Amino acid sequence: MAKINTQHSYPGTHSLSVQTADEDIERIENGYIRTHSLREDACSELQGVISMEGGHVPESQAGSFTGRGAMARLSRFVLSVRSWATRHSHPDDQRPDSFLERIRGPELVEVSTRQSNIRSFLGTRERPGGANRPKKEVFVIDPSSNLYYNWLTVIAAPVFYNWCMLVCRACFDELQMDHVKMWIFLDYLSDIIYIIDMFVRFRTGFLEQGLLVQDEKKLREHYTKTTQFKLDVLSLVPTDLAYFKLGLNYPELRFNRLLRIARLFEFFDRTETRTNYPNMFRIGNLVLYILIIIHWNACIYFAISKVIGFGTDTWVYPNVSVPEYARLSRKYIYSLYWSTLTLTTIGETPPPVKDEEYLFVVIDFLVGVLIFATIVGNVGSMISNMNASRAEFQAKVDSIKQYMQFRKVTKDLEARVIKWFDYLWTNKKTVDEKEVLKNLPDKLKAEIAINVHLDTLRKVRIFQDCEAGLLIELVLKLKPTVFSPGDYICKKGDIGREMYIIKEGKLAVVADDGITQFVVLSDGSYFGEISILNIKGSKSGNRRTANIRSIGYSDLFCLSKDDLMEALTEYPEAKKALEEKGRQILMKDNLIDEEAAKAGADPKDLEEKIGRLEVALDTLQTRFARLLAEYSASQQKVKQRLARVETRVKKYGSGSLSVAEAEGEKPEEEKKQ
Repeated sequence: MAKINTQHSYPGTHSLSVQTADEDIERIENGYIRTHSLREDACSELQGVISMEGGHVPESQAGSFTGRGAMARLSRFVLSVRSWATRHSHPDDQRPDSFLERIRGPELVEVSTRQSNIRSFLGTRERPGGANRPKKEVFVIDPSSNLYYNWLTVIAAPVFYNWCMLVCRACFDELQMDHVKMWIFLDYLSDIIYIIDMFVRFRTGFLEQGLLVQDEKKLREHYTKTTQFKLDVLSLVPTDLAYFKLGLNYPELRFNRLLRIARLFEFFDRTETRTNYPNMFRIGNLVLYILIIIHWNACIYFAISKVIGFGTDTWVYPNVSVPEYARLSRKYIYSLYWSTLTLTTIGETPPPVKDEEYLFVVIDFLVGVLIFATIVGNVGSMISNMNASRAEFQAKVDSIKQYMQFRKVTKDLEARVIKWFDYLWTNKKTVDEKEVLKNLPDKLKAEIAINVHLDTLRKVRIFQDCEAGLLIELVLKLKPTVFSPGDYICKKGDIGREMYIIKEGKLAVVADDGITQFVVLSDGSYFGEISILNIKGSKSGNRRTANIRSIGYSDLFCLSKDDLMEALTEYPEAKKALEEKGRQILMKDNLIDEEAAKAGADPKDLEEKIGRLEVALDTLQTRFARLLAEYSASQQKVKQRLARVETRVKKYGSGSLSVAEAEGEKPEEEKKQ
């Protein structure tokens, strides 16, 4: 047995080494490398034994440790046990990246391997068992989730409470002192909610490159850098500690709690986007803002009256010594009445007497003008938005009426048209789907169409086994159509250019007299699917074989032949399958001529292909003409530049051109080349 070396040295060219500040790490590294070297040399010795003795081992002795080649088989067993033990003792070792090894040099690969070995060894010593602790997940609230909106509802309540009650309690002493315990409870309950809201903000995610950030450090830094963080901190400054010195009759010490107003505005904004009645919500929101302004103005009026003196002149609040004006309810209602008349400028109020009273009334009048303009403007725009669809629909009806009157259409037909429009408006079928969905991306548009129409399309037999991509294409091409009572959807012998699927209503298959009914079709039925496939050998061709009439108002989905063929150009296999299904349906009903079906291509199909080729050729010709025009324009520019250069050379001589001009000409010539 060869001697096993316990030392390992690196060549002089491998000068890179892992430098650490701690000598213990170096000792660990050296010890680990020696152990690693011992294991590798022992393995190399075992592999040598395998190569010497394992070359001529009979197959009969390959599974035992006796006989010839026993040492080689024993060595293989030891190597397999060693590899298994190595894999299970270091489960966290990273797999080597062959791409990184290719772009690194041999020195970097060796150093990287040594670093990973040292980290693995240290990790094994620090964490007995070698198991990594799973990273702790941080709870993050998505701003678009229902949980976040529900929390906004909670935090909006104390913000609204502070904005309404603090100023009222500060101005009306009876309101504050008669219910001190209740106000203290509500105040500190709102403070607790404010504190919780700060923790919620620390856990509220935000989008970065389209992804929700869930890193705790990034969330904290993002929130602390905003202005709202400073306002939130200021809103929680314990200014009410001054109660111990001044007493409980100073709720204005808590006015810093009003700095959370942004939360209330955010709640209103998100509610407006979520509600199904945004116009009504906007009107209610506007009225609420106006009431809060009137409420604050009433409280300020009463406070000014208290400072000047109750009953000292005709403008201030009357003397509270009179029992009628001493009640709290009368004080607030009188002040609210005065504030409403002043801000809305719709009534007469006692004229001011003192300078400060004049100044306050002037400010009130200015605020009142702004409020009046805001009310008129916002309410007018909201009402116009609410009636926008009605006005647009009415304009269409008026134009149709004018046209029918100008063309002298019969009264019976005119009445049918008006009834058809009334049906559309009553049943809310006036919405143009394409116009409404045009601003959405194609993906969302397709998902909405699938959600609305896919179940209806799957009812058609020939489309039941089609691939999902084709069904999506067809769903986007379905067009809703409404028919009036007595309207013919199709007549026998008409050329079939579309198929129909009944969404709502009843249709009758009638005789030529239009009265005798053979079959009544209801919701989910369909017809005309065979005529739009142009199946060879069909006895009816692409002609309608029955008269179908609407019994009442009927809502149908229409799929045209052109739209179907356009969708099938990208799905040739699906086209063959659809034609085969249609052929089987015709054979079942004995409506196909097998000899004609086996004949050559239909001349009509050839004509359609030739037509498509002509369209493609016209497109290519247009593109070629555009390219030729661009080439001619660029060639003309080159000729003009050459003419200018020749003129300069003739005028100044070949040697008189400056170096700067020559350098300026070079890039132009390179661009031309």
